[in-house]
Amino acid sequence: MVQACSFKNKIEPNYYCQKLKFTCIHSNKVVNFKTSKGDFEVKLFGKDNPVTVSNFLENIDNNIYVNQKFYKIINYPQISFIHGGVNPENKLYIERKQNLNKTNPSIPLEIKFKEEIKPRYNYQIKNPNKIEKLVNTFESGSIAMVKSGKNKSSSTEFFFVTSKIPELDGRYSIFGKIIKGLDVLKKINKEDYIKAVDITN
Repeated sequence: MVQACSFKNKIEPNYYCQKLKFTCIHSNKVVNFKTSKGDFEVKLFGKDNPVTVSNFLENIDNNIYVNQKFYKIINYPQISFIHGGVNPENKLYIERKQNLNKTNPSIPLEIKFKEEIKPRYNYQIKNPNKIEKLVNTFESGSIAMVKSGKNKSSSTEFFFVTSKIPELDGRYSIFGKIIKGLDVLKKINKEDYIKAVDITN
């Protein structure tokens, strides 16, 4: 506990929300992914990851995920990584980013410790002993933002995992988890796509 509390966390989430020009959402929302394989619901952790969730909700409001393919699927014997969002290699990437009037393709890496009030920004865990102090870790159905730098997250790309993966805990912004329809996620392959993402509450 002493180690975690020694970190001087002076930056407020609202600072980044203002800098990135969107309203900070500090509540947990539920969104419904409609895909070519079926639907699943995701609970977003707005209380713990307000900047990451607010950015994601703005993307939903701007319909940037509509008709986007799950562009990369990585399968291992015990786990799969399902990547979605706006792939920088896609020709629509630049066009859609311009439509959003965003000049920065990244957002700060955001992780939350149990005994701290505010999340930490632009910081990732190097000491494995601190993993147990995290609020959110990778579990079956977790969603996180793809990294765009050592301490940065992509503002548009995300990925799901299908089981626990402690090796990545504290290194990515985990901002939600599937609460209904995990079986649908596990059926998704590279030919599948997102029809729409709707905010249900």
